[in-house]
Amino acid sequence: MEDYPEELRMTPVSLVSIVGCPELHPSISAALSSQQPPMNTLALPDFSKASILARSGKARDPLAPPQAPAGILKKDWLLKHRTRVPAAVAALFRADQVSGDPAQWLQACSDLENLKSAIQGKNTKLVVVLVQAQASDELSEDVTVALRKRAEIDSRHMIVLVEQDETEWSRSLSKLKNVFAELCSAFYKEEGRRIKARIEKRNFSSVELSIRYCFKVAVYAEFRRDWPEALKFYEEGVRVLREMIGTSTRLPPTQRLVEIKAVAEQFHFKISTLLLHAGKVVEAILWFRKHIRSYERVVGTPEVAFLHWEWFSRQFLVFGELIETTAATVPDTLSPRFGTADNALTEWEFQPAYYYQLAATYLREKRYAIECSSSVANLTTEASGIPESVMPSVYVGQYVRLFEQGDTVSVLPLSDTEYTSYALSEAERFQDSYEIIALFRKAYESFQSLGATRMASACSRGMAIEYYAAGDFSNAKQLFDGVAGLYRQEGWTTLLWENLGYLRECSRKLNFPKDFISYSLEMAALPLFSGSGEENRENKIKSGPGGSPTISRRENIQQEVINVLKRKQAPDGTNDEFDNAMEETTHLDIDQISPLRMVLTASVAFHDQSVKPGSPLLISVSLLSHLPSPVVVDQLEVQFNQSDCNFVVHSAQEDSPPLDSNLHDQVVQATSLTLFTNKWMRLTREIKSGQSGKLECLSVKATINKHLVICCHAESPASMEDFPLWKFEDHVETLPTKDNVLAFSGQKLIQVEEPDAQVDLVLNSAGSALVGEIFIVPATILSKGHAVHSGELKINLVDAKGGGLLMSPREAEESESHDVELLGVSTVDGKELKEEVDSIRKIQYSFGVVSVPTLSEGDSWSCKLEIKWHRAKSVMLYVSLGYSLGSTEEEALLRLNVHRSLQIEGQIPLLVTHQLLRPFRREPLLLSEIRSLGGDDKKCSLAMNESNMFIVNARNCTEVPLRLHSMTIEPDDDGKQLCSVQQVSGISNGHAVIAPSEEYKGIFSVNPRASSSNFHLGDICLNWSRDSSLGEDQETHVIMKQRLPEEIKYSLVDSQNFVFSGAHNHAAFILPKSEHIVSHKLVPLGSGSQQLPRITITSVRYSAALTPSTSAATVFVYPSEPKFNLETSCSTSDECVS
Repeated sequence: MEDYPEELRMTPVSLVSIVGCPELHPSISAALSSQQPPMNTLALPDFSKASILARSGKARDPLAPPQAPAGILKKDWLLKHRTRVPAAVAALFRADQVSGDPAQWLQACSDLENLKSAIQGKNTKLVVVLVQAQASDELSEDVTVALRKRAEIDSRHMIVLVEQDETEWSRSLSKLKNVFAELCSAFYKEEGRRIKARIEKRNFSSVELSIRYCFKVAVYAEFRRDWPEALKFYEEGVRVLREMIGTSTRLPPTQRLVEIKAVAEQFHFKISTLLLHAGKVVEAILWFRKHIRSYERVVGTPEVAFLHWEWFSRQFLVFGELIETTAATVPDTLSPRFGTADNALTEWEFQPAYYYQLAATYLREKRYAIECSSSVANLTTEASGIPESVMPSVYVGQYVRLFEQGDTVSVLPLSDTEYTSYALSEAERFQDSYEIIALFRKAYESFQSLGATRMASACSRGMAIEYYAAGDFSNAKQLFDGVAGLYRQEGWTTLLWENLGYLRECSRKLNFPKDFISYSLEMAALPLFSGSGEENRENKIKSGPGGSPTISRRENIQQEVINVLKRKQAPDGTNDEFDNAMEETTHLDIDQISPLRMVLTASVAFHDQSVKPGSPLLISVSLLSHLPSPVVVDQLEVQFNQSDCNFVVHSAQEDSPPLDSNLHDQVVQATSLTLFTNKWMRLTREIKSGQSGKLECLSVKATINKHLVICCHAESPASMEDFPLWKFEDHVETLPTKDNVLAFSGQKLIQVEEPDAQVDLVLNSAGSALVGEIFIVPATILSKGHAVHSGELKINLVDAKGGGLLMSPREAEESESHDVELLGVSTVDGKELKEEVDSIRKIQYSFGVVSVPTLSEGDSWSCKLEIKWHRAKSVMLYVSLGYSLGSTEEEALLRLNVHRSLQIEGQIPLLVTHQLLRPFRREPLLLSEIRSLGGDDKKCSLAMNESNMFIVNARNCTEVPLRLHSMTIEPDDDGKQLCSVQQVSGISNGHAVIAPSEEYKGIFSVNPRASSSNFHLGDICLNWSRDSSLGEDQETHVIMKQRLPEEIKYSLVDSQNFVFSGAHNHAAFILPKSEHIVSHKLVPLGSGSQQLPRITITSVRYSAALTPSTSAATVFVYPSEPKFNLETSCSTSDECVS
């Protein structure tokens, strides 16, 4: 659009002229340009310059016959009306010039007459402006009337400007602007009416004049801002111009089409601008469609086809720039369903990038047409030569040749041959490739911002083709690579073929033999497209340097690769440039996402899922190629993550030894290693498993023609993906292995199990563990066939109920009490290991690690695990032995493990209960007040200074007999001062044996010395151990202390003798050396010996229940004392006695 002249691109603006008083011109011009709509000013400093306004054309003889027009539109007509033909002229005179000296008056009249004569014959309006210094300097009416008559103007068109009064200056200047606006509108309206009358009368014989008159009327309407009328006559001019295409014979055919298209371009630009500025986006796009359809096939002769494509490209470019500059958007009223009967437009037609892309595409067609025209025009150019001194004519779209003969310069028309030679030479001088690249890049950036990846890729491909045509192969290759990635991903096979063809040639030009081989193999492995016939010239141009995708072309490309590898000269000499850049061996790496996966795919499957170390196992290796010609493999190398399992298969057809094989690889001869297209080549090989762990096939290397090594990453048949480009092709699909089960479930990896450990780990348990004792678990390691090196014994205690660890590491650090604790590890002889016990506890209270000394075959080693239970809990003991077979570095890598587990139950050894017997009362029990504490906190009342019997019961809760060494009551400080405790019946023979479920009773005498409402009797202490007479080896003594009262739950049963308040069921947690009181209020319902509500107390920790005896829950209730009213009057007393 920048190539268009400014007068065409800009909206027509009214032109006025001011003559005289040059010092006032800047202020007047600024005021006129700021008006809406603005006006341009043609300022003439004095009246001597008024001749500029005179008509410059030659006078035509009115009697001469009319001449046929030489063209349709004159190039400078718009410029003339914008810069040289004013609609109104203002003559500026100062007051002293018309009211002073008569000579000055005469000069003013002369200047006015010269100005009138300059605009004579035109419709230009005249305005007279008198400039005064002050508002008081008024001219006489005779002077103004005489001046107005001399100028032949209306009184409204004579304006007085007061220069030094700001207010009057603004008022008079505003009046001048209004007068100018009125006169300009009248001028352009009259001019348009005059031309419109000619169109209506049709008093002309040429079509050119009809088009020219339509253009003029539309431009005059634009001057007046009458957009509907302008649009109407522009469209009428376009209609007449279309009819002129096949009828006009004024110019030779080629130049006639060039002129018509040039004029149509201006009309189209004007119409599109008016529609878009009015917000009629849809109408503008529909008009553009109509414009393109009208001239799409108006190409002309093949020699000048490049002119058509250049013009065609410019239409899209200009319209795209118009849409972009006017910020056109999709109207809200438009149907969102594009491409339907309701909305024939497409979504992209509202985007400038769409037009930029098509502009670049058609400009590329111009380049192709130039290449065809150049070969044809060479003969003509050599014979006639290129005409000189060719220049644009005064008419739009025409060219003439200057002819000089002496001092005379004449203008001669051009023949079509001369014009074609001139146009072709001019077109060859310009590099269209860079303009095409700029257009594609502009469209690419716009599509990228819109998220249209496919459209952006098409533009990127267009840029790459132009870089290729310009010889910039590095940028072309980079862009082609990016586009090929999208085509591979989405399966655009035809486009991918064309891209790879360009990439091959870029690699050849850049001397990249490895890339050339890679792209060539990928092209050869692409599927054959439907409808692909023999390659011809048209297909070759369309498909690019890759040619048509036929079977023969694919075979030729594969053969080119073989020639390059063999350093063999091709018939067309295409691989000369690779001689210096070719390496001895070209390596290609193919993984599961590589585009070369179609070239060669390796499927590997083990026949078993697991195997012992050193055992033989079968492995199937299958190769598949989509290349059109058979591929002979010289050598096949299969690599594993354990290099000892690698093996090489060498073709028997090759005489040379295997290439690049390691010494430890196994070399196998095969009869033939030939890959046929779309057929699996299957090999089954027996190998020996390596070390324990995962054995995985990593890759399969195929050596072809001794100079090409293709390394394929191994794939499992069970997880092998299809080939996206071959997925929907018509070909027979086969399985990688003959075994169907293996083909669908085979894996490229196998688990090599650990060798059987020939070391035994024995854990001995002495039954259940008892709370409070140190429980010993002997562990013995016995070597039966392996020597133990760097042995390590791991001990772990886990909750047997599935709760995981006994305590988290954080809890183990913060808490001081643990249910089960690993105390230490000692040897059989009682000596502790070198590791300190603290080092075990630093790890975790339920976890430990112990080093095992080196053991030879047949040796044994034992230790004892010391575990202590603080609470009754079932625990799983896990012990793991890890060792190496030797002390060398390689032997240390292989570690064997032996795991053992043992469940140990933690039990409560003794359940302790007590009973208090008070002495028999010898005096009657008279209760003056009932105060009783029920539930958990019911306290016992003891008789002071009398012996109270205290019975303690200890019942064996285990399955083993226990020895009770002592049973004592240890009073606290308060108990020692308030009472004395003596044991009545003791333990004979140093200890008492308590069989399972049996009880032992101890009797104590408690004698209170002082009266106290609240004191603790003390703790019951039991010293016990396992009975060694039954084979127990435990010598640990345990002291148990029980605080009264303890942790309990209680329940209270209703009694018919009492009414009480309080909870029937309750639970309480009583801390050591503290008490918990629960109160109940009881109201007896009768007197005499009454049974109290029965209470049942249950120990939460020991799951033991206690129910008081009947005697302890019996109380005597005295009758209440009768109360009589002794103060009642005598007269009424008789009536009250009952």
